[in-house]
Amino acid sequence: MKRVKRAESQAPLPCYPRPQMVREAWISLDGEWRFSFDDRDAGEREKWFSCSEDADAKSSRTICVPYSYETEKSGIRDGQVHPVVWYWRTVTLPGCTDQESSGEAGKKRRYLLHFDGCDYRTKVWINGSYIGSHTGGYARFTFDVGRLQAGDTLNICVRAEDRLSEEQMRGKQRWLAENYGCWYVQTTGIWKSVWMEPVGDSGEVCDAYIQYIKTTPDIHSKELELEADITGWRVQAQSGQPQDEKMQGMSHLSVQCTVSYQGAVISRTTVPVQQGRISARLPVYDTAAGEWGIALWSPDSPDLYDLEIVLICGGTSVDRITSYFGMREIRTEGANVLLNGQPLFQKLILYQGYRTDSGLTNCRDEDILDDIGKIREMGFNGLRIHQKTESERFLYWCDVKGLLVWAEAPSFYRFSDRAAADFAREWEEIVRQHYNHPSIITWTPLNESWGVPDIKTDRRQQDFSRMVYHMTKMFDPVRPVIGNDGWEHTESDIITLHDYEEDGVQMQKKYLDKMAEILSGRFYHNNYRSAFAEGFSYHGQPVIISECGGAAFAEKGEKDWGYGRSVKDGEEFLARFREVTVGIRGIPEVCGYCYTQFTDVQQEKNGLLTEDRRYKVNPELIRAVNEAPAGMFVNKKGY
Repeated sequence: MKRVKRAESQAPLPCYPRPQMVREAWISLDGEWRFSFDDRDAGEREKWFSCSEDADAKSSRTICVPYSYETEKSGIRDGQVHPVVWYWRTVTLPGCTDQESSGEAGKKRRYLLHFDGCDYRTKVWINGSYIGSHTGGYARFTFDVGRLQAGDTLNICVRAEDRLSEEQMRGKQRWLAENYGCWYVQTTGIWKSVWMEPVGDSGEVCDAYIQYIKTTPDIHSKELELEADITGWRVQAQSGQPQDEKMQGMSHLSVQCTVSYQGAVISRTTVPVQQGRISARLPVYDTAAGEWGIALWSPDSPDLYDLEIVLICGGTSVDRITSYFGMREIRTEGANVLLNGQPLFQKLILYQGYRTDSGLTNCRDEDILDDIGKIREMGFNGLRIHQKTESERFLYWCDVKGLLVWAEAPSFYRFSDRAAADFAREWEEIVRQHYNHPSIITWTPLNESWGVPDIKTDRRQQDFSRMVYHMTKMFDPVRPVIGNDGWEHTESDIITLHDYEEDGVQMQKKYLDKMAEILSGRFYHNNYRSAFAEGFSYHGQPVIISECGGAAFAEKGEKDWGYGRSVKDGEEFLARFREVTVGIRGIPEVCGYCYTQFTDVQQEKNGLLTEDRRYKVNPELIRAVNEAPAGMFVNKKGY
């Protein structure tokens, strides 16, 4: 598979932010912005978005985007709560060498402005005019800023409002003034990349572009199912300006799709655009990919195919994107999770993705690859991204390196009609955005009854859990969906149990002796929590211990927070890890575990590594425990 090219940029995160849908031309807006707190919430009344000298005077400091003001890398590092913040940046659109060389300099193209993550309510103005807004902190959102040309100047203004509301998706962001338990400093405003890209062609026939793609592999038919949304406007023949109304039908447009493997073209298919959409099945069969005509994606062999999609109008290419996909199947069958038809034993690590200097924002590719390398070095075959959404570059490298991923929604913490509606909308955005990544094998919308504290008996909260489960299955009928990770399940494809018993022998004995009672709800596996909510029962699904371990092990002089008793040294830490892990692997009904956690996070000191990524114990010893032949599954490949 072709690697995504690095941009010639001095931006903090210089690589193309969306590897699943790449265009050649783009502009990174990461870097220095003017910035101001607005604790009086006076900015809109005083028109801070205007392009006046008075508005400019409000921006008394600068910030390094995409880092939130709470972090060191932002250049500010203020942990206090400031519920409203403002950003300003002036951008002059660069010229395009390819246009100039073909005599098209000065032609206008449509530009999109992308925010990969801005928490929580965002409003945007350009040159003093209101562009739009978005609610939610964890999904990308995009504004169409119109047809522009090289040399145009844009004065971009952003207002972000992020209060300590328990009704919004917070994840591990605290809702009090100080840290507590396993909740940490809040993340306010922009915390992922901001960027722009020109789309469509600068010609005079149509102004259309590829808006969204959805790829679903079918390993049995050896085909890729492709869906794509096309949006655009007709261009007036005389003025060359787009008409106000979008094109109806778009019957004069077509899409050419090319599938390649290791540089060799396998198939090329042309499909007409109908009602702004295409749907096609693209052949991938080719014996050059293997004796069975297909290269399957797995942790041991993360083979990827390349995909090129070209939008054609009247015989002319008007938009082009490149992408990639993996041919893999994930499903459940009885008590097993199957990857490409084979039982998969999951050895996962809980991954919260915090860093000492950048908070929730994951850094450059080198840092991402270092994390993935350390996880694999310790013998884990996957991770459970906990209470955040990772960048698409992070998921891209999981695709490339073959690391299994559980994608989880950040939780809200107070149930209400508004909270339920906002969660459902934002979760749909997250699933749509991350659907195409082959590394993602499980969706986890709810965790430990957070946001639905009465789900055990409350019918409304149970119905909400079921609604989210079925909404996710509607959009993605393939991947397993976990209704409420940890306990009090309603509808769920995998029964996941959280158990922080520190004595591995006692943990194993509990499940060997009481598994039937646990799965029937007669025995509470987690002291005061049962496996199922009232009215729901076990139907033979796979069982995974999706949180365990969590032993606190801090450096001398540090306060520690973890599960169970703290350990005093590396030897005791490793013994606890070995006992718990081997104990779980000896339970016949269990087909995987997730150990808490990869690194320490702020006051939580229960990582296998410190927050600055130093091993607490020899990783080879951790690997030896993870790869020891124990329990039902002994295949070295992990499935």
